[in-house]
Amino acid sequence: MSTLICFALKEEAAPFQKIVAGKSGISILIVGIGRENAEKSVRSFLAGEAGMLAPPSLVLTCGFAGGLNPDLKLGEVAFETVDEILRAKLLAAGAKPAMIHCADRIATTVAEKQALRAETGAEAVEMESAAIQAVCAGRGIPCATVRVISDTADEDLPLDFNALSKADKSLDFGKLAWAIAKSPRKICALMTLQKKTSFAAGRLAEVLVKITSP
Repeated sequence: MSTLICFALKEEAAPFQKIVAGKSGISILIVGIGRENAEKSVRSFLAGEAGMLAPPSLVLTCGFAGGLNPDLKLGEVAFETVDEILRAKLLAAGAKPAMIHCADRIATTVAEKQALRAETGAEAVEMESAAIQAVCAGRGIPCATVRVISDTADEDLPLDFNALSKADKSLDFGKLAWAIAKSPRKICALMTLQKKTSFAAGRLAEVLVKITSP
């Protein structure tokens, strides 16, 4: 049984990648931010696999998520799956079932998160899973979403990262540097965010290790 685990960012994958380095049966794919990047990356990976090996028996779309439900705390892992065996493993690993919305932009403020919660009924938000789920459904490959809360429903992000992104949704470090130069007090908040995301990535890795172990 082989599992493909997709992350948008290398920072999301790093703790898990370190733990499972060299382990057979697990492939890690960094797909980039957003639906378009995710779809392109997964299609390319599966096309390459078709020429060499059997496709993965399971795909997991993983990474950070913003909390929409105030009950979801920093570092808690939320999931969506219709596979009862995987569901049982995730529950045993401490993950929580939740409705996860796939958005086209980063929800950066409490007001935006509240609006998404009211509009969709979702409990968390991210930006890639719908595209990955669709690709897998088209090929008959089971797919599940496993996401960790990196910012909660009751907190704003320190900057509007949508405005600091390039056309491909990657971070424009020039724009980031200018934003910090204009508001140097944001440095402390950004350092706090980095600590939170590092903690969240570690918690996600703990769950993924448990559900991918024999």
